[in-house]
Amino acid sequence: MTASGVLADHQIRAMIASGGISATADIGADQIQPASLDLRLGQTAYRVRASFLAGRNRTVAERLKDFKMHAVDLDGGAVLEKGCVYVVPLMERLSLPNDMTAAASAKSSIGRLDLLTRIITDHGVEFDRVPEGYDGPLYVEICPRSFSVVAQPGQMLNQIIFRQGKTRMSDSDLRALHAKTPIVSGDPVISEGLGFSVDLKPDKGNLVGYRAKPHTGVIDLSKLNHYDPAEFWEPVHTEDGWIILDPGAFYILVSREAIVIPPMQAAEMAPYLAMVGEFRVHYAGFFDPGFGYADAGGSGSRGVLEVRCHEAPFVLEHGQVVGRLVYENMAALPDALYGREIKSNYQGQGLKLSKHFKA
Repeated sequence: MTASGVLADHQIRAMIASGGISATADIGADQIQPASLDLRLGQTAYRVRASFLAGRNRTVAERLKDFKMHAVDLDGGAVLEKGCVYVVPLMERLSLPNDMTAAASAKSSIGRLDLLTRIITDHGVEFDRVPEGYDGPLYVEICPRSFSVVAQPGQMLNQIIFRQGKTRMSDSDLRALHAKTPIVSGDPVISEGLGFSVDLKPDKGNLVGYRAKPHTGVIDLSKLNHYDPAEFWEPVHTEDGWIILDPGAFYILVSREAIVIPPMQAAEMAPYLAMVGEFRVHYAGFFDPGFGYADAGGSGSRGVLEVRCHEAPFVLEHGQVVGRLVYENMAALPDALYGREIKSNYQGQGLKLSKHFKA
């Protein structure tokens, strides 16, 4: 593989065949997305005293000896408690060539549960980043923040993409792409990526989002379309085009803009500059080729925003820029597009909770 860009699905399959990606159990076809690979939980979760990175001279296993409190067998399902930190060895491991890096992110449904999940590696100095030439195991740190959850082996909480060479599109390239294939509804705000804003003036009604309730039951990650949203979420309404974010609270909101990821691009959500306010849009990061793309059934797809307020109450107003999408070129055209050849829960979405809740 010589072309620069984010690896497509068939290139990921080639890496699996060559041993660049291996696992303790066969990698299933359902794990391979248009531009990413879903990663599976292993058998055991280790409750640890604190979040950590291995550091350049140590392995994760060595650091677990320092911070492990006890082991939790996930077989059959086990509760991961809200406010606790766990480290779980993943089934997959990597052996990357010297010109390839990888980056991980929580899957969309996991971010929408306020479930902080970050990949860590041996000798790692950053979360969710795998350096070029890495040869070793993968681990995920899990910290449930709003809801305790039931997890079990084989569940896919995170996804990983593979980058070869220079992948990021410049602002000038992004403007040219928009002129050829519009990537956003309305006039694009392009500065180190595509800016997007929050929608607090919906076309119908006054429901603009949801706020996580502080004291709820447990969510079993295996149960889809199962839970009553009212047991876990408070609806957020406004007639004024603004809301006040409470410190420490977690919100599900939606972008004002409809977003498009063309077939030869992928995108990563990045938080906006901290000086715009006391909040952060976070967690779920990757958008596969085909998201929001009309030919893949995605016309009008919005970006769901997972928002946490920090130290002080903050007024969030309609149309305020809250984040940006960093677009990247694909190394090849994927065999499948998000929402067309693969089952996609969030194609054509508006304001929407995770797939665990009844619609």
